[in-house]
Amino acid sequence: MNLTVKKSLTTVIFCCLLQFIYAQQATEMTLDKAVEYALANSNEIKIALLNIEDAEQRILETRATGLPQLNAGANLNNFFKVPVSVLPEAFVASSRDAEGNLPEGFSRQVSFVLKNQFDASLNFRTMVFDGSFFTGLKAAGLYRSLVQDELSAKQQSLKNRVITAYLPVILLTENLKILDKNIENIEKLRNETSALYKEGFVEQLDVDRLELSVANLSVEKDNLERQMATTMNNLKQIMNFPVEQELVIQDNLGRVVPIPAQKDLTGPVDYYQRREYKVAETGIQLNKLNEDYIKNVYLPSLNLNASYTQAYQGDKLFGGENSFWAPTGVVGLSLNVPIFDGFGKKAKIQRAKLTTEIAKTQHLQLANSIDLEVANARIDYQSALQREQSQKRNMELAERIYTTTQVKYKEGVGSSLEISQAEQSLFAAQRNHLQALFDLLIAKLSLDVALGN
Repeated sequence: MNLTVKKSLTTVIFCCLLQFIYAQQATEMTLDKAVEYALANSNEIKIALLNIEDAEQRILETRATGLPQLNAGANLNNFFKVPVSVLPEAFVASSRDAEGNLPEGFSRQVSFVLKNQFDASLNFRTMVFDGSFFTGLKAAGLYRSLVQDELSAKQQSLKNRVITAYLPVILLTENLKILDKNIENIEKLRNETSALYKEGFVEQLDVDRLELSVANLSVEKDNLERQMATTMNNLKQIMNFPVEQELVIQDNLGRVVPIPAQKDLTGPVDYYQRREYKVAETGIQLNKLNEDYIKNVYLPSLNLNASYTQAYQGDKLFGGENSFWAPTGVVGLSLNVPIFDGFGKKAKIQRAKLTTEIAKTQHLQLANSIDLEVANARIDYQSALQREQSQKRNMELAERIYTTTQVKYKEGVGSSLEISQAEQSLFAAQRNHLQALFDLLIAKLSLDVALGN
């Protein structure tokens, strides 16, 4: 193997190694960073931003139709076979002399054009009055507001989806931490009991019960780890994060538990906090503008036109004995007055009004739906808060019972069965509290979604 091949192979291996190391690097992510990453990398948001740019260009396009238009043009023709015309009989008769003879070389076939023709023109057109122009320009501006509101709605929706996918990851992470701690405690107690068994102070049954507890917790941990992998992949997919790259969650349920403001729990509903409400309202305004546009289309329109042309003809191209230039200039106004269209205007306006009424009804229906969502979300949050507080007290009680049972067992006044029962009660209380804490987070998220926060 020559030196060049060795260097190339080394370079390839080094690049592959770097790529592997990069893929193995873990990315730490808080909830806020996860939302920020999703907003920056979402294809849905990128499309919405492109729609805003498209709306800007639509405004420029609409405005251009009302601005002066200037066009230049040129034509060059070479007649390799010059067209001829036949003179009328009256012209032939008038060309005869007194004896009735035609002049020498006279022919009824004559050509009125020369072999080469060229013309260059400059055309100007501008709108003087068109009622539909300003309505269309206003509608284009309103459409820009619409797509901006749609962008905000999509950003909020994506944020909510990220949070909804992020919270189960935290819940599973907390569950795994608790399981690890419980396994560690039970293994420690099992080892101590095993030593006591060897000394003859306890029975084999006591050791077996603790061994079974460790095995059950290990199986539960394996199940949670597999569930964690699936849940994490779902979060990565929503964030548009590389699935093959490791993602580490930094938050815990206690840190992300929000406390809602009092106005969120009892205050009046601000419909304009909901992006879809603003979008629906903008839709009504667009429908009204559509009514005005249809009406204005049937108003008279006036345009100013002007053109200047230089035309050349000659047997030779640009020069010669028979060549000449012929300039032409014209300025004019064109007026268009719609008179009768078979009642099409009336039908179009009526349809536009019906569309507006439908949009208004849907807007009102949306407001009623928001009221119901907020009312239910407030009730659900209060219920979830009470459950969390109750489960927290139960967990604290279970922890005290478990600690007391351990002390009694070590002092020889308790049994392994009591330890097993207290352990199961503690694990159940811990899981119930975590679930209640998770439900509280989901309830708060639902309240924020309903209020548009």
